[in-house]
Amino acid sequence: MYIGQTAFLERTFEESDIINFANLTLDTNPVHLDEGFAKHTRFKKRIAHGLLTGSLIGAVLGTKLPGSGAVLLKQSFNFKEPVFVGDRVKAVLEVTEINEKSIGKIVKIKSRCFNQFEIIVLDGESTLLISAIK
Repeated sequence: MYIGQTAFLERTFEESDIINFANLTLDTNPVHLDEGFAKHTRFKKRIAHGLLTGSLIGAVLGTKLPGSGAVLLKQSFNFKEPVFVGDRVKAVLEVTEINEKSIGKIVKIKSRCFNQFEIIVLDGESTLLISAIK
């Protein structure tokens, strides 16, 4: 790993993703599931769960940057814009800091998600422990 290293992953959030996430997490807030309710909100239609969007960051961390063996110590999310059913979201991660510790490397990664219009919908930071796998 090196400072400036990047990785990304893209996914279109479909109706079934929203329903499956609601069933898995028990977050059945009607702003995610009920079009009649959602049309009376500031968003005017249903939005994806914020943590569903954030889960793309976890997918990049676990499979690409840094991948297997890393342990997430801290994660921050700043939700900037809503994600709607049918939106294509791209999670882009960039290594910003690497510190050697006795327990392994502590790595900070800038985390951003963009929609299909290249608008930032989420930004945050991940802090990970990278240690030798035994």
